[in-house]
Amino acid sequence: MMDDRWISVEEVAAYLGVKRDTIYKWINRRNMPAHKAGRLWKFRKDEVDKWVRSGGAADNPGRKYGEH
Repeated sequence: MMDDRWISVEEVAAYLGVKRDTIYKWINRRNMPAHKAGRLWKFRKDEVDKWVRSGGAADNPGRKYGEH
């Protein structure tokens, strides 16, 4: 089951189509679900997907998708 493995900052950035710096900002400012393994951050795709769907990565985190 390779889908269940932990992914790196580089992999999650590529998966979401953003830069590594954005991932680090989201961890610090928007409570992106990340787990520290030694000095490295690791992610679970299912947790990241849930966080994105809940609006965690939105430009305006208080707004839901489709609201104006």
